[in-house]
Amino acid sequence: MDSLFLRRAAALAVAMIAVLPAPREARASSHREAPGIAENPVADNTDTYAFVSPTNPDAVTLIGCWWPLEEAAGGPNYYHFGDNVDYAIHVDNDGDANEDLTFLFRFRTQFMNPNTSLYATGEIGSLGDPDWNYRQTYEMRLVEDGRGIGSAIASDLIVPPVNIGPRTTPNYEALVAPAIYALSNGMKVFAGQRDDPFFVDLGAVFDLLGFRAVPGNMGQGVDGLGGYNCQAICLEVPIAMLTRDGSNPSDPASPAAVIGVWATSGERLPRSDSPRNVSRPISRLGMPLVNEVVIPIGQKDTWNRSHPKDDAQFALYVIDPELPRLIEALYGVTAPPTPRCDLVTIFLTGIPGLNQPPNVVPSEEIRLNVAIKPDANPDSRFGLLGGDLDGFPNGRRLADDVVDIEERAVAGAVYPLLCGGGFTPHPLAGSLGDGVDVNDQPFLETFPYVATPHQGWEHPHHRIEGMHPPEKAEPAAIGTAASSVDRFVQPAPKTSSPARFSVGAFRPNPTRGASELAFSLAREAQVTMRVFDVSGREVKTLVNGTLPAGSHEARWDGTDTRGSAVAAGVYLLRLEVPGESADRKIMVVK
Repeated sequence: MDSLFLRRAAALAVAMIAVLPAPREARASSHREAPGIAENPVADNTDTYAFVSPTNPDAVTLIGCWWPLEEAAGGPNYYHFGDNVDYAIHVDNDGDANEDLTFLFRFRTQFMNPNTSLYATGEIGSLGDPDWNYRQTYEMRLVEDGRGIGSAIASDLIVPPVNIGPRTTPNYEALVAPAIYALSNGMKVFAGQRDDPFFVDLGAVFDLLGFRAVPGNMGQGVDGLGGYNCQAICLEVPIAMLTRDGSNPSDPASPAAVIGVWATSGERLPRSDSPRNVSRPISRLGMPLVNEVVIPIGQKDTWNRSHPKDDAQFALYVIDPELPRLIEALYGVTAPPTPRCDLVTIFLTGIPGLNQPPNVVPSEEIRLNVAIKPDANPDSRFGLLGGDLDGFPNGRRLADDVVDIEERAVAGAVYPLLCGGGFTPHPLAGSLGDGVDVNDQPFLETFPYVATPHQGWEHPHHRIEGMHPPEKAEPAAIGTAASSVDRFVQPAPKTSSPARFSVGAFRPNPTRGASELAFSLAREAQVTMRVFDVSGREVKTLVNGTLPAGSHEARWDGTDTRGSAVAAGVYLLRLEVPGESADRKIMVVK
């Protein structure tokens, strides 16, 4: 592992910051994570995915999602693509941080009957049904080397109706199927409403990085995107169309095997059909969560209208990020020293021997080695950390749990693997997570893979992840270094037992003294309730005995077993019955 190269890349990035021009006023993007784009959701690029297609390993699936938190019942004016927005998915196939191929999408809206207030005047039985009033079509263009608007690949393609409900859009997937287009050049394309494929405990994460069950690898999180839809553009592209030399590499070490991917939205300018005047960028998204938790709020809008080739101006936020300091303050998980060569590798250059292209220019892109194919083994939500060479951060699959993966990476869980010795990760670094493990809807087994959108009659929000034992991530082997990760990841059984109790939250929390915790038992059980500090040391036992079925309450007065007041910080209460346990976090302040 060439750690010297990584340190030099980091140092070069820092040096470049000083000579770049001052940032210009900008707009922003991605799940409302920047101020500007929160006011323009039709152009808000929420997520980007890139993976070798599981049903066609000679092709890559590229997915871009827009318009966050689409309420399924959001009529009468349902969600749609913007007629004045250029939606684009870019591919860099030589590692120079410039797009070599761009798939550009432009949409057109038409009202079949402008004299009705209804989206549809009856059941929509087909894409040509006259009862369907609000229609969109689109054109797909291929732009080479980022020049102009390129040439048309397909036009007059239909965006299917949104999933209104059982009276207007029954048998929704059958209705949508004709809108999945197989083109003569071997591509497939779909554009339309889908379930939002991202899963994260938004409420807890943005409440000072809260984990409902510390350290986050036992479920119990609330999916803040559960029940919501998005607008998705899905492509399946033959690998030979994407690589620099037109090949379909079988050797992962081939110089042509690695591509970089990101998506953008552009605000259409006047005379936008001119090759010289296309659109002004207002949204950009490659690697997930970068603008959300790495870029500071004063730079978020600037980042979203910038280009990967100019990412040196943001390198400081990767080399010395804020998030590890927040994790350390809240949970006592000591972060690696700066400059963070591990984060430079993951976010800016790709991993040597896996998905780092030759002569790479550090830039924020999803980097995918197209020669690494999906295997027959069940996928791990931890991607590379779970043993899948074809998983995040080598590309991004729909089911990859990027929140848990990135939290662990930021806390230093893979630092020894990518940067060598000199730092031992904290025992909790490999266990952090938001407690949400899977999407609220099952993904499709075939293209376009993104799940069926929720319909307006029934779409429960905020699915709660079931409690389960701590999960283990078995890192994939990259050369001989991957085994060094084994010592700081957590073991994980694959099954969970039926719930035998329920447990509430500490009240008050944070606390300056005594707090109470309510819980209930489904039946009589031996109960142990103990308090631990973030390093795993037992502080005090609150309950240890057999309790009857019913409601109970435990009280902690903020002292240890000797009766001394504990120091300020985060503590963990663990309630255990035979075969099952639950954790609750409490913060002691002075």
